[in-house]
Amino acid sequence: MSETVAQPDSQPAIAPVKDASTVVLVRDGANGPEVFLQRRVNGMAFAAGMTVFPGGGVDLSDASAELEWAGPEPAWWAERFATDAPRAQALVCAAVRETFEECGVLLAGPTAASVVSDTSVYAEARGQLERRELSFAQFLTREKLVLRADLLRPWDHWITPVVEPRRYDTRFFVAVLPSGQLADGATSEAEVVTWCTPAQALARWRDGLDVLLPPTWTQLDALADFASTAEILAAERVIAPIMPVYDPNSGGPALAFPDAARYFADLPAEARLRGSQRP
Repeated sequence: MSETVAQPDSQPAIAPVKDASTVVLVRDGANGPEVFLQRRVNGMAFAAGMTVFPGGGVDLSDASAELEWAGPEPAWWAERFATDAPRAQALVCAAVRETFEECGVLLAGPTAASVVSDTSVYAEARGQLERRELSFAQFLTREKLVLRADLLRPWDHWITPVVEPRRYDTRFFVAVLPSGQLADGATSEAEVVTWCTPAQALARWRDGLDVLLPPTWTQLDALADFASTAEILAAERVIAPIMPVYDPNSGGPALAFPDAARYFADLPAEARLRGSQRP
């Protein structure tokens, strides 16, 4: 009689990780710094219906070296984000490109010391970029624009948990809204856009009006401590990668990350129940 050998439970394959950049856009308001937030449409493959900052995945074209660049060189960004210079350049380019595509804010100018004040003249190019008919380097070169890396600051680094079917290795940046520019909702990815203080955004989340993923909540929680955008830009950040760990048998919140206890304690009851069951 042949012996039956028990086979180990098959483990689902871990999804590959894609580089991404997110920009926390800020401005000074009557009640302190305000942030620009977007509620993603429900049809999105990732973070559908969530309230987020502008951002998205890095394209291969973002690594192009053929563009005018002002501010810290890629090697400086590589040190802050613990990566190599080509990857750092791609992350910075993606940050500027995604901000332009998703809300019309362009961190670039005709010279290394200027920034465009009216981005509506680039509306056609914005659409081409979003449809991937034009690379960002081609756009900047054609319009004789300099990428203003000096208008960005490195802020945080989060990696999607291994249990998710779509995963991103995301570097967070902060930038102040350039004078004269307007952040809009003219993107197919967002159904609602708003400016509000971090405290107001967190209050809407606690009231169940918006849904915030842990990385978004973490940035808002940190920004609530600043009195001005100047203070935000001057902040010295220690950046280390954070990858939440999913453990449904932990006896507490199933998703572990810094300050997870506070995050789950403030969730509306229905959302807290969902959060204790899955990431």
